[in-house]
Amino acid sequence: MTENPLHTAAASGFDAGAATYVAGRPDYPEGALSWLVEDLGLCAGRVAVDLGAGTGKFLGLLARTGASLIAVEPVAGMREQLRRAYPRADVRAGQAEALPLEAASVDALVCAQAFHWFATPAALAEMRRVLKIGSRLGLIWNVRDESVGWVAALTKLIAPYEGDAPRYASGRWRAAFPAEGFSPLHERAFAHAHVGSPERVIVDRVLSTSFIAALPEAERAEVAGGVRKIIAATPELAGRDTVAFPYATHAFACERVE
Repeated sequence: MTENPLHTAAASGFDAGAATYVAGRPDYPEGALSWLVEDLGLCAGRVAVDLGAGTGKFLGLLARTGASLIAVEPVAGMREQLRRAYPRADVRAGQAEALPLEAASVDALVCAQAFHWFATPAALAEMRRVLKIGSRLGLIWNVRDESVGWVAALTKLIAPYEGDAPRYASGRWRAAFPAEGFSPLHERAFAHAHVGSPERVIVDRVLSTSFIAALPEAERAEVAGGVRKIIAATPELAGRDTVAFPYATHAFACERVE
């Protein structure tokens, strides 16, 4: 088991922008709870790992299954925010390629908003090592709904800064499947929205994007200004105290079969 260096956008962006991540990122829809119970088999008496747990955005929903939880996160700034939110949580430093877990010790392993960062055969082999035969791997993402004009405009604004940062939208993470020792992926999707002030659910959401959070302060301020211009130019957003940022939540599950 060998740890790989974190991508620069993740290491610096998520460390520096952890507090913004807490404010700007949405939670997950209620449908994701049924996915955890029905597709991943989580319940009291089972052990679940939240890999790439970040600030703990998914941990609250996982806790509602009654399973025992372990949160694994490589970025120190994210772990600090996670421990503030969940002071009693079992939080461990670690990466997908070198998990701080015993072999065949886990009933489910979930990557929420994270798998695209480590979609490699080495990471999947390590996940296979810690999962029990018959247990499940779950991947879930909240994806911006770019069929909405102003959401598409936000993506156009930030796209020039993306560089080589891994992203769900690229679809490159899918090349890791089919994976040795795992059944085919099965997908479910849920409509979702993040409701709150424009500054929180739109501006902070954009600023929490890894490659934006990693920018020098002046460039981040320029991006924030661009986001506020989009808000001001959009009738359903301008002057509103509360808005809804639309998402589609995509959830995938497969079984460790050997």
